Amino acid sequence: MRNSISTPLLILTLLLPLTAQAAEPRVLTLEQALAIAGERNHDIAKAKEYGRLAQGKYLEERSAALPTFSLNGHMARQEDEAQSEMGMGLVPEQQDSRALSVGVSQALFTWGKVGAAIRAAEKGFKTADEKLRQASQNTGRDVAVAFYDILLAREQREIAARNLSQKERHLTAVQGRYEAGVATDYDVLAATVAVENSRPELIRADNQLRSSRDRLRFLLAVDDEVDAVGSLESGPATMPSYEEALAVARAHRPELAELQRWREVSEELVTIARADNKPRLDLKGAYGYQWLDGGDASADGQAWNLGVFLSFPFFDGLKTAGKVAQAESDQRSLTIDEAKMTEAIALEIRNALQAVNEAGEIVAALTGTVGQAERLLAMAEKGYSLGVKIRLDVEDAQFNLLQAQGNLARARRDYLAARVNLDRAMGVLGEKTVG
Repeated sequence: MRNSISTPLLILTLLLPLTAQAAEPRVLTLEQALAIAGERNHDIAKAKEYGRLAQGKYLEERSAALPTFSLNGHMARQEDEAQSEMGMGLVPEQQDSRALSVGVSQALFTWGKVGAAIRAAEKGFKTADEKLRQASQNTGRDVAVAFYDILLAREQREIAARNLSQKERHLTAVQGRYEAGVATDYDVLAATVAVENSRPELIRADNQLRSSRDRLRFLLAVDDEVDAVGSLESGPATMPSYEEALAVARAHRPELAELQRWREVSEELVTIARADNKPRLDLKGAYGYQWLDGGDASADGQAWNLGVFLSFPFFDGLKTAGKVAQAESDQRSLTIDEAKMTEAIALEIRNALQAVNEAGEIVAALTGTVGQAERLLAMAEKGYSLGVKIRLDVEDAQFNLLQAQGNLARARRDYLAARVNLDRAMGVLGEKTVG
């Protein structure tokens, strides 16, 4: 009985280190996170699938310019008593026929319809590249911001942990002073309340850190836990002017390039619509073999045909006119969308530059404040230990230090996120070539 109990306990003891090791999150740098997102992110995968769809559409439209070959065959029996009587018995009442042939059809002249369809499909195929660029840049921005959020959450957790540890040390000191008879019950109770009030902030910081990690894991589309390693500190960067940033955005934003492609496609669609009621020439032919049986007679032999066919739907009930009006309206709508997108990008660039400047100024203003707050706290604690400062002075100094540290961490995160948003607004995020 003793052995049966100790064996599972031994196995559990041996497996506990392995379980703890498996639960450790995968620590990633920003470059590693971006690389994983490029391979696994769902939005990027969907954009790649759109590229395959566009390629299929291009192949479909290009097929209209190529000849079409088909294999045709039939087996038929025909019985006609009236025809036999009219032929006075010379025409058999029952006839059997079999045939096998290869047919070909080739468009010769379509009033520009086939060529316009191929050009439209080719330009539509190129929009897939812009959609992939757009998905990659959006994902890169989201991954970078989520990465910085993890670094911020970890720093806020460390600040909350230091605050709790500091208040616990203060409580220990007050309890020692109380035992020495130089502190009151009020001092001990106040220090105890300060410790308990600090715990919720640490709990919230822990939850925020877990939520930030989950957000990054969702963007990377991975199953295992992930974590970020890095620093929120960044060196100075030269920011472009509004005019420079706007010029780069107009040349590189994938949304604008996509709209320009679709506007070019709409021009071809107008051409296609106008050709619907125009003359068309097609070459059609077939070559094969057929067998005929009628009564006591039978015959077989080669059969072929070849001809040029004209079709001219000169009046279709104004159907073509309606399709042309719709295509021209779509073309004008895309022109309006392009102008609207250009204005929206100009506003986005302006806001992104303002966000970078604002966050940069806040970082510069708070960098020295943290050092001053740390010095102030040290002076307050020293004065309190010597009896020349009261507990309220120490708490004020602690609050000022925590506020300065938290504000600086938030400002650094906001500055990095603002720079990423500016690159995304300019359409160059993750791309080497700018200009």
